[in-house]
Amino acid sequence: MKVAILIGSVSDKPTMKAAAEILKKFNVNYTSYVISAHRLPDILSNTIKKIESEGTDLIIAGAGLSAHLPGFISSKTILPVIGVPIYHCNNGSLGGIDALFSMVQMPKDVPVATVGINNSYNAALLAIHILAIKNKDLKKSLLKFRMEIRKKLENEIEQYL
Repeated sequence: MKVAILIGSVSDKPTMKAAAEILKKFNVNYTSYVISAHRLPDILSNTIKKIESEGTDLIIAGAGLSAHLPGFISSKTILPVIGVPIYHCNNGSLGGIDALFSMVQMPKDVPVATVGINNSYNAALLAIHILAIKNKDLKKSLLKFRMEIRKKLENEIEQYL
């Protein structure tokens, strides 16, 4: 099992850190790349070919503003792509809504699964859910994780009853 994490700018790294942490927690191998879809399209295309040749199963791509990175990637591969719309205070005035709309409004035939703004945590969990379909050990780990969350929440509820 292998996931690639791509971002368009070094400034997106802090937002995508949660994805890397969740993948590590579940012992899912990943590689990370910083490549702008707008400024380095040829390098990005070659990197996507490399990612495919390495047996990568899924791609998580984070981008802000016009957020073309996930869609560009999806247009070049049949690997599933999960988009993370990114917003930080110095990239636009729309609070990440522009990036979100750019990802969820992909044209027909070029899908990008999209999570909430800055929610790379959920992107990685979605990747784990997808990978767990065919990996029994990962499925067991995911079920255990969900049970731990449930127990934690039940304990929190009991404190208020």
